[in-house]
Amino acid sequence: MSHPDIFIVAILRALVEVALLALLAQGVLALLAGGRRHSNFVYRLFLVITGPVLKVCRWITPKVIIDKHLPFVAFFLLFWLWIMLAWIKRELCMLSGLAGC
Repeated sequence: MSHPDIFIVAILRALVEVALLALLAQGVLALLAGGRRHSNFVYRLFLVITGPVLKVCRWITPKVIIDKHLPFVAFFLLFWLWIMLAWIKRELCMLSGLAGC
């Protein structure tokens, strides 16, 4: 492991992917469960996983954005962070001369 910077970016990208998939699964489960979603164990598990992401998103977004729309904002912010990390990883691989990165 001679390229720790690429490894760190890959770890960050994987964490962002987990948060993105958890937000997506939480939304799908909310559609399926409807009003009973807060009594669903899996939905509550997704709330635990996405809680830190939503707290950070609430902290950086203006108060004009209501809490109901916060998961959508968090999803799109995470999506663009994921794209940016992919670009950074590609640039680091090109700088290091790695072809199959």
